Order: sequence, then C-alpha cells, then structure tokens
Amino acid sequence: MTIAANNLVLNKLFTQNVFQDLINYSTNTIYGAVVQQYVEDCIAKNNGELISEIYSFMSKSYRNEYFYLNTLLNKLLLKRHNINTAALTQIPIGKSKADFILINGKAVVYEIKTELDSFDRLETQLNDYFKAFNHVCVVTSEGNYQRLTNILRDTPVGICVLTNRNTISSTLKKQAVKNNSYLEHRVIFKVLHKNEYENIIKKHFGSLPTASQVFYYDECLAWFEKIPILKAYSATLKELKKRNKIMPSRFQEIPYELKSLMYFSAPTSKDYDGLNYFLNEKYRG
Repeated sequence: MTIAANNLVLNKLFTQNVFQDLINYSTNTIYGAVVQQYVEDCIAKNNGELISEIYSFMSKSYRNEYFYLNTLLNKLLLKRHNINTAALTQIPIGKSKADFILINGKAVVYEIKTELDSFDRLETQLNDYFKAFNHVCVVTSEGNYQRLTNILRDTPVGICVLTNRNTISSTLKKQAVKNNSYLEHRVIFKVLHKNEYENIIKKHFGSLPTASQVFYYDECLAWFEKIPILKAYSATLKELKKRNKIMPSRFQEIPYELKSLMYFSAPTSKDYDGLNYFLNEKYRG
C-alpha cells in the first residue's frame, strides 16, 4: 500500500460534516481515527493542538486538495486581498466543479491539481470553466510545473505553483489572460441562485417574467439570454460577490488550519462559539 493510500483518511477529516459534529458534539469517529494514527501523546493535548499537528504532517507529507484550497484562501484572499473579497468553492460548471473561485474586481477560477492528482480531466474542466468565467488558472506543485507549462503553452490559462515550502511562487507562474470568447449565457445562468438571476433580470428589464411555476425557470433563462453577454457576466459577478457572509471580527479567531473550512460553511455565531469550545477542550479519546 502506498503512502498516499495510507493517508486517505485525511481526505475525510477536513469536511463540513465532520466539523459540524465536532462543533456540536466535540466528537466524531473519523477525527478519533486520525488523531490515533497521526498524533502521539494525544490525551495530554487540546483539540486545537491536535489539529495543528495533523495539519503539520499534511504540509510535509500529504498535501491533498484541502491543503491546497486552504493555502489559496489564506495566501490569496486573506493576505493579498481582504475579507470582503469573495471566494467560492465546489461550484458546478457544466460537467465540472470549480475548486476555488476568487472574486474581486474580476473573477478567477482556480483548478487544483495536487501532486496526488492526474491531469486526465484537465482539458474538459478548463473548457467548462471558460463558459462561465473569463479568467482560469491551474494550481499545482513545483514538480508538475514544467509538464503543465508544456500542456498550457499558447493558451490563456494561468499557472500558479504551491512551492515545497508551502508558499505561492512568485517566479514559477503563468499569468491568466482574460478570454471572453467562450462565455455562454446558459452556463453562467446555471451558476446563479434564483434570487440572483431574478435580481439581474429585474435590474435590466425592470420586471420579471409572468409565467407559471412550471415554466418560470425557462422563461427567466430566455430573458437572461437577451442581455448582452458581457453585461450579463458583469452583473453575475456582482451577485456572486454578495454570497460572502463572513463576520470579519469572528473569522480572525479561526486558526490558519481551519480558515477555508469555516469560510465556506457560512458559519453562525453559534458555530464560532462551538468551534472555539472544541479547540480549547482536551481530547476525549
């Protein structure tokens, strides 16, 4: 069995379901199994210390998708931009799901390809993303950089490298170039929630379609398709940016290791309190 296979349980740990259990009940079987496997003398430590040790192991030996996602959020959104810049994750676009979308003045889709991943579906994923967003970038490891450079040569797709020191490289990179030529109304529309596409339609036309519930969605799509594509795209980014519901003062309390997990869970005050209690509590075993 490979090292990667041995560490697969780590992919199950940093998920919304597991941490909702920990926030609400301070216990979870997956968390217990990971602690037993990766931490020594766990009974003497609190949960915050255990999480930190597990994440430290990942940083050296198993940089999975969560590790990349969390690094992107910390290094790009929280360090280079600010908490009011919006980020989205796992957004369905065509037959793909965007790993990370950063929306500031523009929107950039980041497709994560860790050292544990293959590039088998990359072309399909990139083609899908360009139908909904005009900047696309692949995030990968130092070891994959040259291969990826060859694959993406003469394309508008950018490259971002997570270095072996867990920083975003300032030298190993390829700038993402804006490409509006593949944007499609229908694909963009499917990214939006009902209240979002209604806001866009109402602002553009001054009213909403009057159709029965059965036909309402299709009628809204038909109206949306009449909006010039770049205007529809710009309005879409404004709506998507509103999805950021983070409370800045509480979010600062969250440890580095859990920033993206909490950011994308739209936490309530109760969730912040529950997580704080859990992190400071001694491990139950």
